[in-house]
Amino acid sequence: MSFVIRHSLFVIRFLQFCEGLRTKNKGQTGFSLLELIITLAVLSILVMGTIPLSQNAIKRQKELRLRESLALMRNAIDEFRRDTIGACAGGAQSSGNQAQTGQNIPPDPRSRVVIDDCEIFDTLNLDRYPPTLEILVEGVKVRARGLDTTSRGGVFNGNATESSEAKEVTKIYLREIPIDPMTGEKDWVLQSSYQAKDDGSWDGVNVFDVRSKSDEEAFNGEKYSDW
Repeated sequence: MSFVIRHSLFVIRFLQFCEGLRTKNKGQTGFSLLELIITLAVLSILVMGTIPLSQNAIKRQKELRLRESLALMRNAIDEFRRDTIGACAGGAQSSGNQAQTGQNIPPDPRSRVVIDDCEIFDTLNLDRYPPTLEILVEGVKVRARGLDTTSRGGVFNGNATESSEAKEVTKIYLREIPIDPMTGEKDWVLQSSYQAKDDGSWDGVNVFDVRSKSDEEAFNGEKYSDW
């Protein structure tokens, strides 16, 4: 933007200079052909220099939106995973809160609810990541975790409180699936917790990570699909 401002001021001063030359000759009206040619040449140079700057600015904005979208979805995936701790025993298919099955995995202090819909997990998804990206938008049934009064600071434990048994609600982790600014589509590369990053296609077990489908290079030399 400063480039455009500086060169715009240059053009204005140049035109003022031409106007000064014109007013010296009182018999001459308007600009001469030479003055117009020089002015157009200067403007052409400015336009040609401004276009790449505008394109780079747009690309940087897209890169910023891509990083924000990836961070938003990855945070939602991690939050979903935290809420599954203490919720369903391995391979559980029946609904109902499974928080009191004797699992000894301590819940994350940031998790205040337990996922209460075990039907969304199949026997392959033992890691309990979201089975699809869409389920983060559709939401899942949850119950509040109980408050562990024996812990300092009142840490929430993995059990559902008696008062919360009748208060099953739906928790939504994403308002919507964001659009990939590089492709213009809501079509992301999905990776399960049982796949390597460079696997060709999603195995459909769960959603452990998401990436862009764009193979274009960023300003830092990396491909967007590697972010």
